[in-house]
Amino acid sequence: MADGNRPRAQEPFEKGWRRRFTRFAEASEDDAGIAGWSPSGLQARLQNFRWLLGDRRLAGLWADAGCGAGTYARDLALRGCRVIGFDYSVPTITKARARGNTDIYWAVADVTDLPVPDDAFDGALCFGVVQALSSSDRLVRELARVVRSGGEVWIDALNGWCLPHVSERLRRWVQGRPPHVRYESPFQLKRMAKECGLCDVHLYWIPIFPARFATLQWLGETQVARWILKVLPIVGALTSHAIVIHGVVEPRP
Repeated sequence: MADGNRPRAQEPFEKGWRRRFTRFAEASEDDAGIAGWSPSGLQARLQNFRWLLGDRRLAGLWADAGCGAGTYARDLALRGCRVIGFDYSVPTITKARARGNTDIYWAVADVTDLPVPDDAFDGALCFGVVQALSSSDRLVRELARVVRSGGEVWIDALNGWCLPHVSERLRRWVQGRPPHVRYESPFQLKRMAKECGLCDVHLYWIPIFPARFATLQWLGETQVARWILKVLPIVGALTSHAIVIHGVVEPRP
């Protein structure tokens, strides 16, 4: 652990999300419900991650930090690497284990304070987590700690610059309602990744249509759409529901 056995104080926002994730796992049997996503939203996220990886094979030991029911852990394992899935929700880990993939190990743990030594993994993935944390820096530092030099780190977040998200945050502020999720500044997260020990950091825009428009999701996954998001970052910033950060752990001093 990064700080020995000293427990980390949790803010009310994070405590609330821990309770929600436990309820999700207890009430749901499908991967999306356990993770708190809509089925179309989870599928869109998975498809975009597969597109980012392409046909790459992966080697060594990988961590799925905040694994939920194991959607991404199973996808990683299919690419040839060994995987350990971590989640702080006991019911969630129980259901992930019940999925039956004996090549994946599962552990109950706080992903901001993993019970593993430095340089334990060849890569790490953390999707669907930072929006339930009060800040991202501790998580990013922890992933950089547990992944060896030259290993990969993938993190996703809800895009705080997306216009519908800006509108929602403004509406909740006017109504005097507290935030229900935390949105991330894309370029701030990219800068944070560099400050926490990652290099060659790339930012990807992930357009995800609302569930009621899920049949149109393919429009955001065409080559033309991906090209526009790449050459016109402002379009991605204002329209993409989510972002993905990918970086490589710098050599240790």
